[in-house]
Amino acid sequence: MSALRRKFGDDYQVVTTSSSSAGLQSQGPSSQQQQQQLVPRKKRQRFVDKNGRCNVQHGNLGSETSRYLSDLFTTLVDLKWRWNLFIFILTYTVAWLFMASMWWVIAYTRGDLNKAHVGNYTPCVANVYNFPSAFLFFIETEATIGYGYRYITDKCPEGIILFLFQSILGSIVDAFLIGCMFIKMSQPKKRAETLMFSEHSVISMRDGKLTLMFRVGNLRNSHMVSAQIRCKLLKSRQTPEGEFLPLDQLELDVGFSTGADQLFLVSPLTICHVIDAKSPFYDLSQRSMQAEQFEIVVILEGIVETTGMTCQARTSYTEDEVLWGHRFFPVISLEEGFFKVDYSQFHATFEVPTPPYSVKEQEEMLLMSSPLIAPAITNTKERNNSVECLDGIDDISTKLPSKLQKITGREDFPKKLLRMSSTTSEKAYSLGDLPMKLQRISSVPGNSEEKLVSKTTKMLSDPMSQSVADLPPKLQKMSGGAARMEGNLPAKLRKMNSDRFT
Repeated sequence: MSALRRKFGDDYQVVTTSSSSAGLQSQGPSSQQQQQQLVPRKKRQRFVDKNGRCNVQHGNLGSETSRYLSDLFTTLVDLKWRWNLFIFILTYTVAWLFMASMWWVIAYTRGDLNKAHVGNYTPCVANVYNFPSAFLFFIETEATIGYGYRYITDKCPEGIILFLFQSILGSIVDAFLIGCMFIKMSQPKKRAETLMFSEHSVISMRDGKLTLMFRVGNLRNSHMVSAQIRCKLLKSRQTPEGEFLPLDQLELDVGFSTGADQLFLVSPLTICHVIDAKSPFYDLSQRSMQAEQFEIVVILEGIVETTGMTCQARTSYTEDEVLWGHRFFPVISLEEGFFKVDYSQFHATFEVPTPPYSVKEQEEMLLMSSPLIAPAITNTKERNNSVECLDGIDDISTKLPSKLQKITGREDFPKKLLRMSSTTSEKAYSLGDLPMKLQRISSVPGNSEEKLVSKTTKMLSDPMSQSVADLPPKLQKMSGGAARMEGNLPAKLRKMNSDRFT
């Protein structure tokens, strides 16, 4: 324990499983508390057992059971060993008794049983006096023992035909039953017994990302060729249309896009599933996991190097077997000239600092805490509003009469100012995304675009003021008085004056 803390720090603590917890009982209440966390809260039905057996039974097949007889060979191979041995012994026993009965019937119909001891009489089968002797003759013929005491004579054509039938039937029975037993014995199911999976899966940070991890190992020195691993998430859910899907299967990416699912299984490997926006665990947190019900099915496939047959090993992890904030203990060490794997620590985990929030919650908190998000959102909204306002002004101006369109066409400087002000605000908001040095440079007087706006308004307003200032004083008074007089004129005269000047 002290060596582990020296290596990984004081924040880590070893958490043992049921197989290795006996040696750590004297570590105090903290270790007992961690051991209690490994005890399942409740025992529920699993879809796939830890040993890979699927808990599925097919019922109410009705007339569909005849399909099993159409593939009789596969049906016999799939049977358990006790039923295979029973069918094997029963088939040979029935076949032997049936053929021995046929030889006894031939001897009985020809009268060989009563005339066997006559000196000049030639029977169908020599030295067959009763059923036991007929049975022994069949066994000697079928097993090609040939003691030489019982044999077929040339005076019995029906015996020759029965002998041919016996040879053909015996070959068929031998090929079927011996082939079935050979296939069953050579099945690589027992090879999966030497493929190990960790008793628990863990969730912790790896490379800055929240990751679901579990461990696989190979106990044999012979390798698994083209080993590939897949993961399925079994979880019941309800569709938006109200349909309930029990045990809906979702794919968990364990490196399919990067090729990490292709394993070189020489030493124990840790399989990783990165929890991101595409993961089914995107909104899974430490608190919500206590109320969830799901099962992770792991499937490891590969070719057995010694036999060339495909082997498949399976296991599963329920929500009680997923440890939040844990990491697997290292099991590989470098010795003199080789690497050593310590399988006594294969299932052991230790605790690491892990945020208890889901990836979705972490992203939302990151968005809320970032100071650059709000200006960007406001910038986008105001930019859209200014564009919509300008488009509205354009639409209104196109609907006016031609005379008013000319007037508004001359006095389009408000629209220009609006556009320039929108670019100015856009520039102001975009400054928040720049580094501090660039913000300071852009904030220096003379570098901003406010000068452009003031210069534009000044250019639009200066011609009128300059033209009035250049007039003589009397005319300036007259122009001022004319403006005042025009304000006092009736509406009809003002309209006439405006039409005359336009």
